[in-house]
Amino acid sequence: MRNINHHKFIFLSLFLFISVKGFAQQLNAPQVDAQLFLSEGKKQPLIVGLGGSEGGNAWASDYWKDTRDKFIKQGYAFLALGYFKSKGAPDTLNKIEIDKVHDAITLAAQNPNIDRNKIAIVGGSRGADLALLLGSYFKDIKCVVGIVPSHAAFPGHTNHFSTSAWSFKGKELPFVPVNEESVPFLMKRDLRGAFEAMLKDTVAEQKALIKVEHINGPVLLLSATKDEICPSGLMSEKMMARLKANKFPFTYQHISIEGGHAEPLKHFDQIFEFLQKNFRE
Repeated sequence: MRNINHHKFIFLSLFLFISVKGFAQQLNAPQVDAQLFLSEGKKQPLIVGLGGSEGGNAWASDYWKDTRDKFIKQGYAFLALGYFKSKGAPDTLNKIEIDKVHDAITLAAQNPNIDRNKIAIVGGSRGADLALLLGSYFKDIKCVVGIVPSHAAFPGHTNHFSTSAWSFKGKELPFVPVNEESVPFLMKRDLRGAFEAMLKDTVAEQKALIKVEHINGPVLLLSATKDEICPSGLMSEKMMARLKANKFPFTYQHISIEGGHAEPLKHFDQIFEFLQKNFRE
């Protein structure tokens, strides 16, 4: 019995050591692929990483390892979330239950090494939309970084485009629908043109707006000046105006990056700086 306990202790110690050094812990989170990476020490602020319309768990991939490791070296814990087309998650970006995504964040925050009062979300493209939605619905999210974000909800990625990309407690969130004017752009795979045509439906746009003023902490948006996917600059400015109109009490900033949709992903230095100044301290 003593020998068995000794081996158990060695195994537990090895597991904790591996976790500290940046290896993933797979969390048992329904409908979400949740992988937690820990840094050293107690009271680690938690960064939640959300990928975009490519699906899968982008932030758990080798491609983003260097950036993820930079967060860990700075003392953050990092939660990589795959919310569709990933292990245990839905196959399609359609009616994604944002409360289930939040449940995965809550589960990660129960780790004794994490400061549950310091949770920030970093999302890119559709993941930025999800990050903003999560921040607007849940008060435990204390900072949101949206990279090439949308200011409103849009359709899910189905053949019919007749449902919302997002839902909450089983109910679809209002979204800007595909209209007749946007169809030719979609057929030409001109996504920016399609978005701009859809946003001419100003009634639907108003109903689908993300209530960014409800976010319980600072907000950073990065857009692209030559965004070929969506008018991220215009949509970011609309969110800045909404925050200003609502006398948002926290820091909010929009950084416009010269280049296409993916260009802001090369500017994590500005994200690290914003987090250090407005979230970490």
